[in-house]
Amino acid sequence: QVQLVESGGGLVQPGGFLRLSCVASGSIFSITAMGWYRQAPGKQRELVARITSIGSTTYADSVKGRFSISRDYARNPMYLQMNSLKPEDTAVYYCNAFGPGIGNFWGQGTQVTVSS
Repeated sequence: QVQLVESGGGLVQPGGFLRLSCVASGSIFSITAMGWYRQAPGKQRELVARITSIGSTTYADSVKGRFSISRDYARNPMYLQMNSLKPEDTAVYYCNAFGPGIGNFWGQGTQVTVSS
């Protein structure tokens, strides 16, 4: 089992920045990939960024060049640095962790609102 706790969401003006954090506990050494997903009202949850245990990263086209995912040496916590935020980035952001031996886990979500 893995427990995930996100923090760092909030209200920011367009063009601003935020950094989201995700702290994992439990079977963290069984995790092979972690990521951030988001879900806006009336829309499906979508991948924002993902990082594997060897540091390989993937980004949604809509956030490339603006967002950066990272994880510290001990793999905990994981961060999402979000720069040049746009109103369309407004959503609930969820932390995700996956391991082939443990399955798929989600955090409770943190609200990001980009508005003037």
